[in-house]
Formats: sequence, structure tokens, C-alpha cells
Amino acid sequence: MTIPLSILDLAPISAGSTAQQALRNTIDLAQHAEQWGYRRYWLAEHHFVSVASSSSITLIGLVAAATTRIRVGSAAVQVGHHTSASIVEAFGTIDALYPGRLDLGLGRSGHRRTQFGAQPAHPKGGHPVVDTVTGRTEVRDGVVVPPPFDPGRITDRSRFIASLGALQQQGAQAPDFPDQVDEVRALLNGTYKSAEGIALHAVPGEGAQVELWLFGSAASESAELAGKLGLPFAAAYHVSPGTALDAVTAYRAAFRPSAELAEPYVVISADVVVAPDDARARHLAATYGHWVHSIRSGAGAADYLDPDTATPLTPEQRRLVDDRLATQFVGSPRTVVERLQALQRVTGANELLVTSITHRHEDRLESHRLLADAWVRSPTSPDLLPAVSAPTAPSRIGG
Repeated sequence: MTIPLSILDLAPISAGSTAQQALRNTIDLAQHAEQWGYRRYWLAEHHFVSVASSSSITLIGLVAAATTRIRVGSAAVQVGHHTSASIVEAFGTIDALYPGRLDLGLGRSGHRRTQFGAQPAHPKGGHPVVDTVTGRTEVRDGVVVPPPFDPGRITDRSRFIASLGALQQQGAQAPDFPDQVDEVRALLNGTYKSAEGIALHAVPGEGAQVELWLFGSAASESAELAGKLGLPFAAAYHVSPGTALDAVTAYRAAFRPSAELAEPYVVISADVVVAPDDARARHLAATYGHWVHSIRSGAGAADYLDPDTATPLTPEQRRLVDDRLATQFVGSPRTVVERLQALQRVTGANELLVTSITHRHEDRLESHRLLADAWVRSPTSPDLLPAVSAPTAPSRIGG
């Protein structure tokens, strides 16, 4: 028995393609993911960059309409860009038509904590070894944990600041994250009252059959809040590999049983590219560093480049993204499965959330197909799988 696999999709736009095609690719991948037995299909929310998932809640509705069984959700709604009422009403509308299939993931808006590593060496059959002036990368039982990335290395913040201004009404101030989580919960369960004590009811929304998740990348307020509320927690190793494991530890330490969960439930994310052999996978992933560099340089996620034509990163550019290169799961099905099993073993995750970006949609489809097939066939030691009450019934991957 293996733990379940789920998919995180950013609807990436490839160089030479369009947002329209990226959205068609998302629908196509979601339909295939359902056939291949993935448990969930989650959409990320990003704005003013070259990904097509900016209106993630709208896209969730479209994916739910195009599929029949797979759970669909947000990873995550950036709550500072939305009111609690707009979130609950939107999810309530989708749930009214596709009941019992939605995961409402909530995350902080604004600048995520990203993590820093350094230039990896890739000895044959080994793991990256990273050593920089800011610290030394650890390898914990096969899992690469780089030192934290210093956001101060992103020198141009003008685009980020401009995007925040465009996403919020002038003079508006978002509630603190815990307060907004409380508002969402109250609107869902019908106990919401205004500051003046007036009861308000979200229609649709109140009583919606959605699962509430919190997302985080460090041992901070989000992880602790998820634990204290007894909610399932998703840790973003694919974005913050230096602190995601600490986030899982903080969540479990803070966990209190709730009506939703008797025990902690952890999903941890990983960025993967799978191909028939290691060399092919490395080639398909060759422009991942370019994409991450465009984000960390302050320009935002750019069109995903074709590895057949892109020029290599300079040493200076590579130093800015080495941690993300060292923690990407790239290789044959066997190679990636072994590394994912190590990630599950070290974190005790109850579920893995994989995201994959390649220039050609066909290669991304194959990556997920090969992984799904290999994951089902992989032997997994039962003592690595903690007995928990999963939020949902299992699907084919993970039994």
C-alpha cells in the first residue's frame, strides 16, 4: 500500500503558446489525472505572471465541470486578495453543482517565504551537496534540505509592489490571517455575525460540503493555526524546501483533535519531472532554473522556455536558484519514486502533492502518467505509513 498522490497545477504558459492553450491543457491534464487515479487536483493562485491560474476559483469550477470523481480545490486562495464572503459564496456556488468534491485551501497573500540553497553537485547515483556562505545543505535520509533563501537577494520589488496595489481596493485592509480563517469557517457553518452582532448567511455557501485546508511553508502562524484548529495542513516543500519540514513539525506539535480530524493530516508538495529515463527527464527539466530565476529576479514567472533552444543559466543566475534545482525530483519513474518515498518517510506525510512543468504539454502528461503507474507498483513498507483518519475516501493511487 502506498499513500495517495495528488496534483498541483499552475496552468503554466509555455514560450510560443497562450493563456488560452494553457487553460485547455489544465482541463486535459485534470481529466487524465482522474483516469490515472490521482486523489486531488488543486489549482494555484498567481497574478500578473505567465501562468493562467490567476482566477483560480473560476478554474476550479471549470475543472469540476470537466471531471466526475476527482477532488478539486485551491492551493491556495490568497485570502488577502478576497473577502471571506466572496470566497465562501464562490465555493458554495461550485459545491451546489458538484457537491462533496471541493477542497478550500487558504493561504496568506503577499510575499511567500522562499528558501535559499546553493550550487548542487550531482554525483552519479547521489544527491546534491550544497555549501554556501549562508549555510550547508543537509541531506536527511535522502531528502535535501537547503538553508533558507534570503528574500533580500531579490533586489527589484517594484513589480511585486505594483501587483499588490492592483489586487486590493484603495484604502482596504485585509484582516489578520487567523481572523479571516475564522470568518470563512463561520460563514460555512452558519454562525457568522458582523461586528455589530448582525447574523449574515452566505447563499450559496453556508453548509457547503467543502474541506477546509491551511497552507504554509515555515514553522509560523499558518502551521500552528492549522494544528490548533485541527485542520489538515499542506506544506510547500516545492517552494520552500529549507523550511517546509519545520512547518510539518510545528503543525504536529500544535495539533488538537477536532470534528474534522482525530489526528494530524499532512500533505507535502514536490516539484517533479518524470521521463522514461534519467537523461530524458534532465533534459525536459533543463529550463526549470530559468523559470525560477525569472521569479526570484523580481520579474515574476515568465513563459516556460523550450529546453531545445534555451541557453544555459550563467553561474550568477544559477546561484540564485540552486536550492530549487537541488530539490526538484527529476528522473526515471524509479528514480523519482525512490526520492518521493524518502520525502514521505522523513516527513511522515499522509499524501504527496506533485507539480510538474515542462515546455510541451505532452511531456507533462507523460510525467504524471509514468509517476502514477510507478507509484501504484512501488513497494512501500507499511511501517512508514502512519494510521490516520484521512479527510476523504481514498482513490486508486494509495488504495
